Amino acid sequence: MPCTTILVGKKASYDGSTMMARNEDAGGDNFAAKKFVVVLPEDQPKLYQSVISKVEIPLPENPMRYTSMPNALPEKGIWGEAGFNVENIAMSATETITSNGRVLGADPLVDGGIGEEDMVTIVLPYIHSAKEGVERLGSILEEYGTYEMNGIAFQDVDEIWWLETIGGHHWIAKRVPDEAYVVGPNQQGIDYFDFSDAFGAQKENMCSKDLLDFIKENHLDLSYHAEPLEEVKDFDVRAAFGSHADSDHVYNTPRAWYMERYFNPNTFIWDGEDADFKPESDDIFWCLVPEKKITIEDIKYVLSSYYQGTEYNPYEKHSDSAKRGKYRPIGINRNNFVAITQLRPYVPEEIMAVEWIAEGSNAFNAAFPFYGNVNDTPAYLRDTTGQVTTESFYWANRIIATLSDAHFGETAIHIERYQNTAEASGHAFLKEFDAKYLETKPEDVPAYLEECNQKIADFAKKETYDLLDQVLLASSREMKNRFARSDA
Repeated sequence: MPCTTILVGKKASYDGSTMMARNEDAGGDNFAAKKFVVVLPEDQPKLYQSVISKVEIPLPENPMRYTSMPNALPEKGIWGEAGFNVENIAMSATETITSNGRVLGADPLVDGGIGEEDMVTIVLPYIHSAKEGVERLGSILEEYGTYEMNGIAFQDVDEIWWLETIGGHHWIAKRVPDEAYVVGPNQQGIDYFDFSDAFGAQKENMCSKDLLDFIKENHLDLSYHAEPLEEVKDFDVRAAFGSHADSDHVYNTPRAWYMERYFNPNTFIWDGEDADFKPESDDIFWCLVPEKKITIEDIKYVLSSYYQGTEYNPYEKHSDSAKRGKYRPIGINRNNFVAITQLRPYVPEEIMAVEWIAEGSNAFNAAFPFYGNVNDTPAYLRDTTGQVTTESFYWANRIIATLSDAHFGETAIHIERYQNTAEASGHAFLKEFDAKYLETKPEDVPAYLEECNQKIADFAKKETYDLLDQVLLASSREMKNRFARSDA
């Protein structure tokens, strides 16, 4: 899927949490209705079969319970996308990425391999750490191959790992530095790689076991270095495996530019002729240390952005019309949902996992928090179907976005108030429910957290209905067949 990813190390976050977030965007002119569900061990298949590729994969015994954000309509497969398992391990899959002809000629994509449709289902229920997620997915890629290029993130309370596929069977993975954040905009992103670590201690780098031979045999190393490849600590990944197409400079690099411009506004010059980095730069960093600690609100804002404060804002009325809408926004009409998985180290493990969820186009929606240690989810998010209805969190937000986009100036204040209310109430709910848990120590923790999630969902439903009322009225007042005189 054409998505956007942000990963935040625990020392870069506002509260010491590891945080992982990704927009799932539909491709082309399509939209995919989503639902928030729990998959119980008894519902997990023992023999998995992909809908798209038809590959069959035997799955291990004793799967764990996990949350998931699958498609509401199953015709194209599950597409689980994001969630937690019962041991507070999170996974986000996938960020579709790019490569080049040299790589794909040396290791062609595999029509009968795995893809985004499959990955959460065949990995998340079986892993006990972020690093173990890399190991499991890496072994599956080596055995079955993949039919597409993808980036996948794994998270536990201490660390985050990012894996990128290379061709049909190869992969590299890198640990996100604790003090840094990572941005990913549908492009092969890891910039430098340490082979001495990957084939040694594997503290921060991992890769497929034959990657060195693959690089040498296919002449993929484009860097100058005196030492043997096995000893290189700063291998140029993008030169070897990445793309530098004209389309990247319209679709991908501008998103990385905007995100790093937001988190590091004073570290570099981002605008003007003398800028260190411009929207079409190919050397924008994979990770940076932010100028201030990153919050949930920062992540949601950036993953909703449409180049506010720049001449590329499609809603800006006073900028150069030739530049408005020039680059692909992050908050795009095709956003299906965004999930921000947060693992909070300062509360008991039973209530540590929180997933902030927003659905529809991010520029016009709001994220609400839901506990991950549950056996069921609220119907407002769980029971999405293909039927358009305001009884669904997904569809209600899709309607709001469509109305608001056409009447941006008239509805923007209502959207902003909705988003501010969601942020403030979300933190307030968590504070209240955390405190009550610590005070009462309920025996059935999932049942208690399900009650909490239901209260949050009820609040989200009310606020979303109220927003729809306001947006509908504001949009109706701007209809072209309006007339000032009435019958009164």
